[in-house]
Amino acid sequence: MEIGDWAVLLTAATAAGWVDAVVGGGGLIVLPTLFVVAPGIAPQTALGTNKLAAVAGTSASVLTFARKVPMRWRVLLPAAMIAAAAAAVGAAAVSLIDRELFVPIVMVVLVGVAVFVTLRPSIGVTLATHPPTRRKIVLTVALAAGVIGFYDGLLGPGTGTFLIITFATLLGTEFVRAAAMAKVINCGSNVGALIFFGATGHILWALGAGMAVANVLGAVVGARMALRKGAEFVRVVLLVVVIGMVIRLGWQQFG
Repeated sequence: MEIGDWAVLLTAATAAGWVDAVVGGGGLIVLPTLFVVAPGIAPQTALGTNKLAAVAGTSASVLTFARKVPMRWRVLLPAAMIAAAAAAVGAAAVSLIDRELFVPIVMVVLVGVAVFVTLRPSIGVTLATHPPTRRKIVLTVALAAGVIGFYDGLLGPGTGTFLIITFATLLGTEFVRAAAMAKVINCGSNVGALIFFGATGHILWALGAGMAVANVLGAVVGARMALRKGAEFVRVVLLVVVIGMVIRLGWQQFG
């Protein structure tokens, strides 16, 4: 791999770390770049190498958010374990399920997310008037971890975005806190998928390690910006990223 290829991938990994920390969706930056720079790479190897970088980035995001945002660790840590197990199952199912069938579904869901966030400007910007019960929080977080964690292992793009929207909509959590919660769950799902891809030999370790350093840099900057600029900033970035994901998936599917 040429020096120029490394520069392109490290730049993409840095940008993906920033996007992931704020609203999720960094995979849609790194994965296409990997396929352009290394056109012969197997899809599972691209996913596994990306997960190595993503684990480092989401871990850095969690640490950055945790310094400023109160976290329900007794709820989030078990949910992260659920997400890890679900993501490993999803990764194992990659070769068994036609992933192309999922792309139109994901596009429809993303369009729905964009419309919903646009029409409901208060979602994620203001806290819920009536805070949810602990039971509802536990069930919502656990269910989201299982379902979205499986999706992360199987396909991946927009995992953090779906988690943020779930927490903001169902729990009335404002976007910054939702992003912090999402990073914990996303970190778990990344670890689960990474373990599977590593065990099956689908990781380029040297490349993934370099991308991990760049991803951490972007993640720390992104998390700090989200904390400093607040929920409205996250909302705007979320809308931009969701529209970008729809365009990218549409081009991938129909272009």
